Amino acid sequence: MQDTFGRKITYLRLSVTDLCNLRCRYCMGAEGVEKRAHSEMCSLEHLRDIAAAAAACGVRKIRLTGGEPLVRRGIVELCRMLREIPGIEELCLTTNGVLLPALAAPLRAAGVDRLNISLDTLRPDRFRDITRVGSLADVLRGLETAESAGFQNLKLNCVLLGGVSDDEIADFAALTLTHPWQVRFIELMPMGTCVGWDRAHFLPSDAVLARCPQLREVGTQGVCRVYRLPGARGTVGLISPMSHRFCSGCDRIRVTADGRLKPCLHSSEEIPLAGLSGAELRRAVERGIAAKPRQHRLAEDGRSGAGRGMYEIGG
Repeated sequence: MQDTFGRKITYLRLSVTDLCNLRCRYCMGAEGVEKRAHSEMCSLEHLRDIAAAAAACGVRKIRLTGGEPLVRRGIVELCRMLREIPGIEELCLTTNGVLLPALAAPLRAAGVDRLNISLDTLRPDRFRDITRVGSLADVLRGLETAESAGFQNLKLNCVLLGGVSDDEIADFAALTLTHPWQVRFIELMPMGTCVGWDRAHFLPSDAVLARCPQLREVGTQGVCRVYRLPGARGTVGLISPMSHRFCSGCDRIRVTADGRLKPCLHSSEEIPLAGLSGAELRRAVERGIAAKPRQHRLAEDGRSGAGRGMYEIGG
């Protein structure tokens, strides 16, 4: 299905929880997230029904997000359920990697095709500082286990944090010399706990090209500009919602863990899906696609209009 601006919507980012086992400073407060009543969150069956309605509207790719999706009870079973939906061609999941040592193999067996692993630093002390509670060693074990489980061409999501970890840009890029991974540098967006941060923390993705001038552009993957170092096994990706607005090519919708469809990440508009089923649910998804705005206003307003933090929406 196309939105009112002629964009074909084929991608659903489906959040399964707003809980997380880390406390990244740019995402949530040190106290974490108060656990909500079970009745306030979508059941596994309703998440499946929402995905099926989206597939009936033309969605072909689903990415499971959070919070941290691997803390959701029944996540492996949900993946099996989503894999059985007619029309779904690709099932992906974004994770911080901490629980992959136990879950990588079951996820692969359940039909997950690809993993994105969030990693903002390669230094143990800095990792602990950014995440407040995490261990870099756990994530590195998760990476190793994921590859052993058969996940190929892993993607690492690295948020650009000016004055915090931008001195590691070259180190991250160098990982692609020996690993068939794609290291994706993602611009920090002014939403949630980082809205009031100093502008120096919001680094444009072109800073990666300045720090690594040997990178050569090799193409695009959706909204990601892709580069390669000479002789590298992997690639470097740049995702630039602030400096290179890519709204004209946006092909996605998002659904929160409490069952609200967001046509645009940075819009406050949400279409409630909780309690809907069958044709009524499909019509609500269609309304959400039709409500997708032409573009966001991050650059103009200096902050997101989402009305919620990223962990509440789905990363």
